[in-house]
Amino acid sequence: MTTPTSEHLWALAHTERAALAKDLSGLSPEQWQHRSLCGQWDVEQVLAHLTAAASLNQWQWFRSILGARFRPDVHNQRRLAEHRGRTPAETLERFRAVIGSTTAPSSHTAAYLGEVVVHAQDIRQPLGLPRRPSVEALTVVADFFAGRNFTVESGTIAAGLQLRADDGSFAAGSGPMVTGSTLALVMGMAGRKPYLDELAGPGLPILRSRV
Repeated sequence: MTTPTSEHLWALAHTERAALAKDLSGLSPEQWQHRSLCGQWDVEQVLAHLTAAASLNQWQWFRSILGARFRPDVHNQRRLAEHRGRTPAETLERFRAVIGSTTAPSSHTAAYLGEVVVHAQDIRQPLGLPRRPSVEALTVVADFFAGRNFTVESGTIAAGLQLRADDGSFAAGSGPMVTGSTLALVMGMAGRKPYLDELAGPGLPILRSRV
């Protein structure tokens, strides 16, 4: 498979951001406060985090993490608060303003596509929103996640397992097999337990033990 260019990966990220903004345009106040799959954060907080992630270049990220004494949770919470609006509508408008951003702390564009893909599902799954990211975008993220730890411990979770998508070309690793949709494999590698129910194979108990 041809390695996608950074420009193509950013185009995929922009598409996924725009789709998420459209999904969230009609949420009720209660839905904005609904807990997401991302720790203790609610839907609005996850969206503010995505805005922050699209707003920090390498120097800004380093200054922020240094100010947080290299505590990622502190860094993330401070930047989330900075980009959260006074109302959910304002938070959404701030996110819309960065849909076309290519700002990132490093050149690992696949990781920042993964940030959008995973957090979008962190929001959609609890709210029952039906849209799923494109298999093309998911395959790029799955390949990246299976090969290393970056923003999530995906490489550790995937180690020693053979992962195979049943709806696309993603295939990685060796060992006991785990199969399912590319989305479920991505979210499993990102540590999201609800998606493990969409997977199957003799390696699934091992994967469950790591998530």
